[in-house]
Amino acid sequence: MSPLTDPGPLRADSARVRAQMLTAARARIRDGDLDLPMNAIAKAAGVGVGTAYRHFPTRQALLEALAAESLAALVTDAVAGAADPDPAAAFTALLRSGLQLLRDDPTLAAVLSSTEPPCLATTTALNAQLGAAVQTTLTRARAEHVIRPDVTADDIRRLICGLQHAVAAGQDDAAERYLDILLAGLRP
Repeated sequence: MSPLTDPGPLRADSARVRAQMLTAARARIRDGDLDLPMNAIAKAAGVGVGTAYRHFPTRQALLEALAAESLAALVTDAVAGAADPDPAAAFTALLRSGLQLLRDDPTLAAVLSSTEPPCLATTTALNAQLGAAVQTTLTRARAEHVIRPDVTADDIRRLICGLQHAVAAGQDDAAERYLDILLAGLRP
């Protein structure tokens, strides 16, 4: 599936409906429901199901719209880390930032761990920027023997999503300990 064109400037009523749907979806997420049934979201937003699907043709498109702000923040942190002169500090900061953003926004975890290609062009672009920044950080960290030479950007994505899941399933105060264990396992 090719990425959907992101909505350009929306008419005021269309922007309002989109915002209502995102608010309704966020309320479900706060209640622990990541299934995001479109019928329930449409009802909570006070719109018809057809209108809901016009804005978000798939659940994945809705998840990506919900996660866009957090994904952009992760990209910003990754780009800053790629420019950090200390590859060890940059790598640690990348993992710490990623874990915190994933803990704060479960939709980001769903988007990053998805096996489906992105639905929205914005997500595709942000993923490309994130991948490039992470790759730069990894290349520098490998060169300085901060991490094992076989660690890939995809490994980092999967490991940080797994770490977020472990923290969510366990105790919040274990996050730093889990992060330390992960970092120790990635060293050469």
